[in-house]
Amino acid sequence: MTRQSVYIGALVVFLVSCALTLASIVKPRWISWDSETPGGQHIHYTYGLHHRCSSLTGTCDYFPRTQDCHNDRYFCSMWRSVGFLMSFAVVIEGMTLIAFIVVLVGGKQKREQGWTVVSGLLLLAGLIQCAGMAIIAFLYDNDDRFFPGWKLDISWILCTTSWSILVVLASGIAASAFFLPSEGGYELIPDTEREE
Repeated sequence: MTRQSVYIGALVVFLVSCALTLASIVKPRWISWDSETPGGQHIHYTYGLHHRCSSLTGTCDYFPRTQDCHNDRYFCSMWRSVGFLMSFAVVIEGMTLIAFIVVLVGGKQKREQGWTVVSGLLLLAGLIQCAGMAIIAFLYDNDDRFFPGWKLDISWILCTTSWSILVVLASGIAASAFFLPSEGGYELIPDTEREE
């Protein structure tokens, strides 16, 4: 049976994973390219889920824009899908946070039975992020705009770390429900009138 200490520890690690998810969405560095001109000027381009940044202009523009999608609707659809998946993962993480609170505040019975909801939500959020990460990796490998020199950057790494943590947490909570003995405390009193 899952103990309170397991849930508290898992909650702390879960909050770290949520921070990684949010950072990967906000930071426009999923894929980047660095180069240097013959004159020694450093050029840096980055693609984020919602912005594209350039060191030449010193600005970040909304991405993908309509003109980015005229010739390649497939790329834009896939890129926007990742943005949706990552936003959906944040919603699932919010639901998971509420589930953690309900289970922790709800007493021993909630802790013993709530592991299915918490671990299920953790696994769902992890799988959604994994799908987003995989689509970006697929586009990086297969789209012509990412020629040699481009690399998967820190936001992709943050996303990968986040979903990995979520899947491990889901597995750990499920394993603790099966392998840890029941926590001490109150036991249900048998109803003696029904037995007679």
